[in-house]
Order: sequence, then C-alpha cells, then structure tokens
Amino acid sequence: MASNAENLPSAGQNPLATKYEQIRSLTLDLTGTLSPEDTVVQSMPDVSPTKWHLAHVTWFFERFILEQHADGYRRLNDDYDYLFNSYYYTAGQMHARPRRGLLSRPTLAEVLDYRKHVDEAMLKLIGDGVDMDLAFLVTLGLNHEQQHQELLLTDIKHVFFSNPTWPAVNDALPVHASETPAQLKFTHVTDGIRRIGAPRSGFCFDNETPRHDALLHDHQIANRLVTNAEYLDFITDEGYSNPALWLSDGWAVINERQWNRPLYWSEDLDSEFTLGGKREIDWNAPVSHVSYYEADAFARWAGARLPTEFEWEHSAAKHPISGNFLDRGFWHPVPGGAAPQFFGDVWEWTSSAYAPYPGFKPLAGSLGEYNGKFMCNQMTVRGGSCVTSRDHMRASYRSFFYPDARWQFLGFRLAKDGNV
Repeated sequence: MASNAENLPSAGQNPLATKYEQIRSLTLDLTGTLSPEDTVVQSMPDVSPTKWHLAHVTWFFERFILEQHADGYRRLNDDYDYLFNSYYYTAGQMHARPRRGLLSRPTLAEVLDYRKHVDEAMLKLIGDGVDMDLAFLVTLGLNHEQQHQELLLTDIKHVFFSNPTWPAVNDALPVHASETPAQLKFTHVTDGIRRIGAPRSGFCFDNETPRHDALLHDHQIANRLVTNAEYLDFITDEGYSNPALWLSDGWAVINERQWNRPLYWSEDLDSEFTLGGKREIDWNAPVSHVSYYEADAFARWAGARLPTEFEWEHSAAKHPISGNFLDRGFWHPVPGGAAPQFFGDVWEWTSSAYAPYPGFKPLAGSLGEYNGKFMCNQMTVRGGSCVTSRDHMRASYRSFFYPDARWQFLGFRLAKDGNV
C-alpha cells in the first residue's frame, strides 16, 4: 500500500483519538436494535454474524497495532487470534468463514469486553499523539472498521430476510418521499489520456494506487442510476428469459438459482425487504441488489453498456461527494434529485475486472493481503452506497465483488460508445 502518512495526524494531534472513539462507537450504535441471538446467525457463507464483525475489527487493531507498538500489551484471550482472523494467512490460521455462525462462544458480552479491552489500550497508545507511520496504521484500521460497518448492515439484512416473518432490523428508519427522478441523459466525454487513481494527499487503500494515465475512448455516461421502474420494464419484457442478453455464466446462474427479479423484491413485484422491514417498492428509487450479470443483461437490453471504472472515475471526480449515505439515516436507496449523482445509494457495477494498476505494490507484510490477493475473477464497483459513511468515500475508491453477488447494495448506471 502506498503510504500517505505524511498527510495524516501527527504527534500531539488528538483528533485521531477522537476519530477512533467516534468510529468505534458508531459500530456499536448500528447494532443497538439487535438481540444477542441476532448477532450469532450466519444465513449464507458470504454473510458473517454481527458478533464476528464486532470481534474481527477489534482483532485488527490488536494484531497489527497493539501487539507491535504497545509495550506490555497483553491479549485478553489467546483463542481470539484464531477465531477472529479473516484471511491473513501470513498472520496465522483462522476459523473457516462458512462456519462463523457456529461460534456460540465467546458470547456477545465477552466480545464487547474484548472491544473494551482493546479500546482502552488503543486510546492509551494514541491519546497523546503518534508518529506518522503509526497514524497511518490507525487510520487504516478505522477505514477497515468503516468497511465492516457497511458489511454488518448488509449481512444482518440478509439474516433478517432469511426469517420468513421479514422482521425489521430498525423500525425507526424513515421513509424518503418519492419524487420523479431526473430525466435520463448521457454526457459525452471525448477521448484522451486521463489521470486515474488516488492523489498523494489524504488516506487511500493500496488498490487505488499508483495514480496513472488511462486512455478513455469517446463515450457517453448516464447522469443517474437505473431506477426500479426501468428495471421492472426489463422484467416485464421477459429480460430474464432471453438468452441473447446474457453472458454465458450469467445465463447459467439465473437458471440454476431461478432468479427473475432483484434479490429482495417480493414474488408479486409489489414490495421489497429493507432494513426497515417490508415496504412498497419506490419505483423512482435506484434499483439495488442485482448482480453484475443482471446489470450487464439490462444494459444490453437498453442498447447500452456498463461504464468502465476509469470512465466512471473521470466523470465522478468532477462532482462533490454528496448523496444518500449512511449518515442520512435512510439505509436504503432513495430517488435522486436533478443534479448528477455519482455517490451513495448503491455501489455501481462497472465493466472493469478488478485488477492491479500499472506499478501496483501492496503493503509489506501481512497487511499486503488486504486487497492485492483478491485481484482475480471479481468485478470493480464504485461510488459507495446508502450504508457507506460519507467520510469514507472518494472518487478513486475501488471495491470489488464476484459477478454473482447480490446481497450488497449493488446497482448500476449506463454508458454508450461514441457521441450519438
């Protein structure tokens, strides 16, 4: 990972400790409506129990910061090093991901004690200020926790959806008033060399580096996301039964799994499951919980394509980072306004495979496993979602999922070649 340590808080700057407390507290706030029983369930292999998320982000600070930088630090429980490692094989072995839901022990109360133990040690370590290298590691850990805040919500949504009564994760979530979306328009972008990737200022993950030149061809990119109403048109036009629209793997997946609508839509296409429980579908809101295969098939049906991640970043960088994020409190995609919107609501599928940038170098040591080893067989998504914190997002941010993934807030916008 390219270190941006020179731009992070330095010794004597307590804002880093304040930020630590805020983010760690928010994680617990997000679980405030859950019972201990809720935090144990794992509804599918891609989903991790809430309790595991709470422990894993804590393990990250313990394993990569406290054990290496805090003199005299003692683990609360040696077993946690095995139970709550995720995929850092250079740091040791771990409990298998698909079996995390079998961990009734440690209890939720014990996991919360673990968080308190680590928080006390972390605040003691960073409370009086830290050097640049340690500030970078702490900031990395906080951004890692923000990623898991989002995962925590998308995972518990799938858990509650798997309950036939469709209970709400949070009954108090507001419903955004529906409004007519902006007219779908395409902005022409001329061909040329463009700078892509994170600038040197501020924090970034290693997969956003190095900043480099990318050739963009003449293209058009949509001003907004595809809506539920537009996706319904695709369904009613028998898009799911037309093999000419589908990639071979996608056609196999939708037939094997009998997909014929977005993940959380009801069979009668009248309602959908949300973190606030069962609700009527807002046809003006962006469609979400669709796979790459479905996004690609829709684009073909619409006579368009998905943008590349470079096309997306070039256009997104011209706009402020504002939109429907976790902080707004809806925790669900909402209709957009008149202004072009490139951030929030849903992670946007691009047509770009998740791959390293030219000259990419991961961090040395175990933290080098964070991103680089996943650069195979996955697709890049951009823009953040309705459960992403606004201060976690930037135009260069890249995330990635397998093309059949649907449990995340995943949607898309359209693009076209040339200037028609």
